[in-house]
Amino acid sequence: MSEPRYLVTGGAGFIGGALVRQLLNGTDAVVGNLDKLTYAGNLESLGGYLDHPRHHFVQGDICDAALVSELFRALNPAGVFHLAAESHVDRSIDGPAAFVATNVVGTFTLLEAALRYWRDLPVTQRERFRFLHVSTDEVYGSLGASGLFTEQSRYAPNSPYSASKAGSDHLVRAYHCTYGLPVLITNCSNNYGPFQFPEKLIPLVILNALDGKPLPIYGDGGNIRDWLYVDDHCRALQRVMEAGRAGEAYNIGGFNEHTNLDVVKAICRHLDRLAPRHDGQPHAAAVIFVSDRPGHDRRYAIDSTKIVGELDWHPVETFISGLERTVRWYLENRTWCARVASGAYRRERLGTGEGRLI
Repeated sequence: MSEPRYLVTGGAGFIGGALVRQLLNGTDAVVGNLDKLTYAGNLESLGGYLDHPRHHFVQGDICDAALVSELFRALNPAGVFHLAAESHVDRSIDGPAAFVATNVVGTFTLLEAALRYWRDLPVTQRERFRFLHVSTDEVYGSLGASGLFTEQSRYAPNSPYSASKAGSDHLVRAYHCTYGLPVLITNCSNNYGPFQFPEKLIPLVILNALDGKPLPIYGDGGNIRDWLYVDDHCRALQRVMEAGRAGEAYNIGGFNEHTNLDVVKAICRHLDRLAPRHDGQPHAAAVIFVSDRPGHDRRYAIDSTKIVGELDWHPVETFISGLERTVRWYLENRTWCARVASGAYRRERLGTGEGRLI
């Protein structure tokens, strides 16, 4: 049997890049990688795999219907990992239009191309084909002090980002129910790990601490997230593609609930040991509390019972081990950090709602 062929959208981003690296390193798959290379997409996220003989990179927009259709014809994929998305809540507050365009219209464009492609496949290939849409737990809104998000939880998005992802989830499901397209949906908790763009909490805190800058925390720091190491997430995506049931959704969580304040303090403890401050003060002395962002959900937590039970997936990293690996990676890759932090983003405050771009 010939090697599997996959189309990965957003494969130069944080999660997409990790998935591409895993597919090329751990399988014999041929990977077509479509990425627009916006501010958060960077070919350096692929490490040494950019020129891998089974990796074919195309710079382009998922909203480009002609390009997307041509990629399906040229690659002849057995499946699609759809990760291309605008993904930062703060940016969605300042400029929601880009989120609707990419996350909703872009997903629609991909679905249309996938449907045409799938209908023309021979029967055996049509039965194996899957369209895997990678989404977020933020579509469910905010949890109370107890309970977990399950695949049956009601959608209640509270930011333009999460609303755009909820819309794309509904489109994907509709293409299965209406046209029979064999889709899969995953909703994951907060990812962290190497190669993450430094606007997100963990890399932002690491780099600010190393530069002697304040460590900003929204509100009282009590917002709770379930943290998932990016390589564990990508292993889950591969399991869903391999064995997930068409039309089903799978929640992927790390079983690691922590407040934002606790996360920042844990990072500071690692840095105190690995890169102490010159003045002898603990890194946590730089923590400051800033006004909360609009619509900031208080708590997310994922129930991963379904994917654990049906697909035998389990996270490998604990939060302790994964966070230490992440901190060490940023310490050892300051050059990468400097190159990706272009003039478009200098770790400034985003998402106040006062600087709308449109």
